[in-house]
Amino acid sequence: MPERFFCSDLSRSEQEPLGATASRIDHWLLVEYRGLWGPDALRASGLSDQVKRSLREQVRARRNTRLLFVRRPDRRGRPQLRAYAATSRAGEESLRSHALESYEDLRALDLASGGDALDNPLFIVCTHGKHDPCCARYGRPVFEALTEQLDEEWVWQSTHVGGDRFAGNVVCLPHGVYYGRLDREDAIELLDEHFAGRVVLDKYRGRSIFTFGEQAAERGIREREQILELDGLELVETDGVHVTFRDVLGHTHRLTIVAEQREPRRLTCASAEERRPWRFRVSESV
Repeated sequence: MPERFFCSDLSRSEQEPLGATASRIDHWLLVEYRGLWGPDALRASGLSDQVKRSLREQVRARRNTRLLFVRRPDRRGRPQLRAYAATSRAGEESLRSHALESYEDLRALDLASGGDALDNPLFIVCTHGKHDPCCARYGRPVFEALTEQLDEEWVWQSTHVGGDRFAGNVVCLPHGVYYGRLDREDAIELLDEHFAGRVVLDKYRGRSIFTFGEQAAERGIREREQILELDGLELVETDGVHVTFRDVLGHTHRLTIVAEQREPRRLTCASAEERRPWRFRVSESV
C-alpha cells in the first residue's frame, strides 16, 4: 500500500514559508455546535433551515465575515450553548458572548449586536478533521495543551480556519492573529508572548485584517526591524503593489510587493490535482 499523504508533512519538510497566509477576515461569528462536523460544516449540520438561513444572512451582512462552529468536549452535557462575535479591525477590536438555550435561538439573534462584552481573548484551534485530516492530527494536541493552561471557555476547537497544510493552526481573537505549524510544546510560548502583547514570529502566519500582500509587507518589516509588538505596525496606505506601514516611533516603512507562483503541489490532503500557491516578495520602495 502507498504511504498515506499528509499535506502538512509535505509543507513542513519543504519548510514552506508561513508568512502571508492568514485568511482575510474582519468579523467572526462563532457558534457552539455539538453535532458532527461534515466537510461543509453548516450545510452538513442538523440545524434547521431557518437557523442556517439566519447564519448565512449574518455572514453576508458584513464584508469579510467568517462563520465557525466551535466545541469543547467537556461541555457536551451543559444545558446552555455559547456563541460569540468578534471584530478584528484595527482600533475596533471587540469580542462579545451570547448564551443560548437552544440552536433555535439563532433564528432571531443578531450575533454582532448585544451580548456580553469580554475582556479575555479567545484561542481558536482548528481541529476540523472532516475538512482535512491534518487539522485534527495536529490541532487536537495543541488544543489539549492550551486547555491545560487557560480558563474554561478561553480556548475552543473550531471548524476550518484556512491553510490546512499549516496545521496545527490557531487564531487569537479578537485581533485575528494566525499562527501555524504549532505543536503541543509550542503552547506555553504562544500564551506567554500573546499575553505580553507580542507575536511569535517563527509561527506567525499574519493578521486577518490584512491582504496577503499587506501581510507579506508587515512580516518583512517585523523581521528586518525586529518589531514583535502585536500593535507595533499600523497600515497607512496601500494600492496593492506599494504598502506603507508606520511603527510606534512614527517611522514609515514603504515596501513594494511582487506576487509570484510557486512550484505546483498538493495543497490539501484531499487534493486531486496539484496547484501553484502564491508567494510574495517584498523590497524597499524607491
